[in-house]
Amino acid sequence: MVIIDSESAVILRLRGPLELKCQLDSTDVVFMQKAISTAFEALRLQVKSKSCVLAVCDSPLLIWPNKCVYEEISPETPCEDIFQWIQTNDQESGGKRTTKKKNRKCFSASVLNFSLMTEVTKPGPLSAPILTKTVQRSHFLCATLQVDCAVCSSCSDPIKDGCGRLLEALTRQLFEMEKVFLQHMRGTMVLVPEPLHFLLPEPNGLVTVVFPRDLPDKELEAQRRELHKQFELPDDKPYFRRANTFHFPNEPYKDGYLRNPHAVLTHPALDNGKVYLVQGIYSYHHYMQDRMDDNGWGCAYRSLQTICSWFKQQGYVERCVPTHKEIQQALVDVGDKQASFVGSRQWIGSIEVQAVLDQLLGVTSKIMFVSQGSKLASKGRELANHFLSEGTPVMIGGGVLAHTILGVAWSETTGEIRYLILDPHYTGAEDLQVITDKGWCGWKGPDFWDQTAYYNLCLPQRPRVI
Repeated sequence: MVIIDSESAVILRLRGPLELKCQLDSTDVVFMQKAISTAFEALRLQVKSKSCVLAVCDSPLLIWPNKCVYEEISPETPCEDIFQWIQTNDQESGGKRTTKKKNRKCFSASVLNFSLMTEVTKPGPLSAPILTKTVQRSHFLCATLQVDCAVCSSCSDPIKDGCGRLLEALTRQLFEMEKVFLQHMRGTMVLVPEPLHFLLPEPNGLVTVVFPRDLPDKELEAQRRELHKQFELPDDKPYFRRANTFHFPNEPYKDGYLRNPHAVLTHPALDNGKVYLVQGIYSYHHYMQDRMDDNGWGCAYRSLQTICSWFKQQGYVERCVPTHKEIQQALVDVGDKQASFVGSRQWIGSIEVQAVLDQLLGVTSKIMFVSQGSKLASKGRELANHFLSEGTPVMIGGGVLAHTILGVAWSETTGEIRYLILDPHYTGAEDLQVITDKGWCGWKGPDFWDQTAYYNLCLPQRPRVI
């Protein structure tokens, strides 16, 4: 378990392959289980051996933790000092790769990546190989186990302590992998285990779970229920689906969309006010993305895509975020639009967003009707309750414009309110600083809305499942 609760925390992450090799001379279940357990014990001994090497990624540093040998550094070197050895891709005039500055500050949840390696050569004279030949029928099991361990450390902790905890975590992970092998054996067929990291609510922090790689989430419900009991989590919200896997801060998202741009914003200060925010992760969808020119007509489509991304990334659904044509086809399928609507540039509103969520995701929504924008300020309690209980992004449409509400700052005593708005009308690149500095994602006051326009709000309801 890794608890990320300190501004001076660093995550040490160890990844690498381990080869599991096992000869099964009998198909007897008990014999095969003993043979597999013996093979896993050999791997655990390999991790404890003096040939085990931890290589700090993107650096020349090599560590032999079981021999207490540290090249270029000492065992007492603080974890934060390792960052000075991490190389960047910036090139100096002489062509050498530059290193990060030595006085680099260790920020919250920085990540030190290690690769797991093993020394192949051994000291002493080499002996000639001896060949033997044995003729018999047997099965040979060979699997590459991709281990992935993460532990938390203080920036000031000695690197030897962090490496020790990494090896302890790796040993525990191999025991968990062995359990997956043994529990899911089908004759001579086995399922390869896959370690996954999940960030749970406090006080749990970051935990690692081993699942069978080729089993879909729907076949792992019983195991997820046990995990919910173990970590005292509610049974109405998914925490251990693959979509909930923790995204390490140093890894870019492959699809190119920004996630949670609101996270860098400062909350507004209201007298006796509280902030109520979207719960979880979403991706920011806006005009001109995906090689789609929808400038001037696609704002509600983009708001809907942001909502769909939330349901996917929280693990409630597996389908991808729908395209404009898929959204249009869904409205035709439910009888809301004529066939000619598909491929058009026609606007949609909150009622259509509600219909598409139901048709494509099986998600129900509530509609809030507001007769004019000046009355939106009186909806603070309803919106605060929505973000507390459901936590989903809200689509709001009025006139010819649509926006996404990600939260509210609201004072119950004064009624003062601010809205956290994600604006789908943005047409630029995925530049977080531009998006936040220019207010495309930002806190807005009641005067942001057209005071005389009629507004509909679509409030998606979160399914109660694990």
